[in-house]
Amino acid sequence: MASDTIDARPAGARVERYRQAERALWAHYGLNPAERWVELKQPPARLRLLETGSGAPVLFVHGTAGPGSWPALIRELRGFRCLVLDRPGWGLSSAVDFVGHEYQALVADMLRGVLDGLGLERAHVVGGSIGDVWALRLAARHPARVNRVVLLGGGPVVPQVRVPPVIRLIASPAGALMVRMPANPQRVRSILRNSGHGASLDAGRFPESFIDWRVALERDTHSMRNEREMVRAVVRGNNWRPGLTFDDAELAAIERPTMCVYGTADPVGTADLWQHVTELVPRGKLVVLNGLGHHPWLDDPSGVAAEVDGFLADGSGAA
Repeated sequence: MASDTIDARPAGARVERYRQAERALWAHYGLNPAERWVELKQPPARLRLLETGSGAPVLFVHGTAGPGSWPALIRELRGFRCLVLDRPGWGLSSAVDFVGHEYQALVADMLRGVLDGLGLERAHVVGGSIGDVWALRLAARHPARVNRVVLLGGGPVVPQVRVPPVIRLIASPAGALMVRMPANPQRVRSILRNSGHGASLDAGRFPESFIDWRVALERDTHSMRNEREMVRAVVRGNNWRPGLTFDDAELAAIERPTMCVYGTADPVGTADLWQHVTELVPRGKLVVLNGLGHHPWLDDPSGVAAEVDGFLADGSGAA
């Protein structure tokens, strides 16, 4: 367990400041989610989720954009019970030790534990960025627990995906200082711009409540410090450590219908690479959207939601 994690229980001025920023973000989208907690036994962890809506359950697993990236998409979805996970060490969830475990098994088993804790036999799973890996690992290891899989934006799914410069920096010795730097709106906007969202920033499509929430996440929680510990467990120099990415045989063995939504401004991977990946998955589908960045739903929430809604609705009652 990382030594600098915060207590997941709501206590103290910092946690309350974070909660206020989070509530303001969700309220911007007209949403007021309920808080849920799941206790995992192995590894020991207390994980937090926010829940809104009703219908077929959908588990959302975020990347380094954080759990506050999802409200923009969720507002546009209809007929789904949306369950937004604070990944271990993020937001108000407790951290886990990724170094001492086999990564692919650990993340799949933790997500299975989340479904168990929620009393769900199965659910759709939506991932973003490295959340793509978590979603696919659950589908590969526990296919009976997954209905359909949606991968939003490029992620370290295959070894051909280069480690992004910012992730290499986080993993480096300098990353220890980086994740402790005072948060500010300018840095948040710079990261978004480098992730392919410059056009949306220039057009004012990112609400201030999102920027404020992200600053609060870095200022009032240890999310980025904990993320660095995970990154160090999956990055080796300029490459991903074995066990994070999928080889061709593993992709070909994934049974669950899987859709990847990729924006052409996303610096992670290429449309040709994701076409190759989705062709390997027996029931794979690729949607390429022009001009969208690494988190495509942040640029075009309604357009991406239409793709997600249609894909998931086709499998809401399917085996």
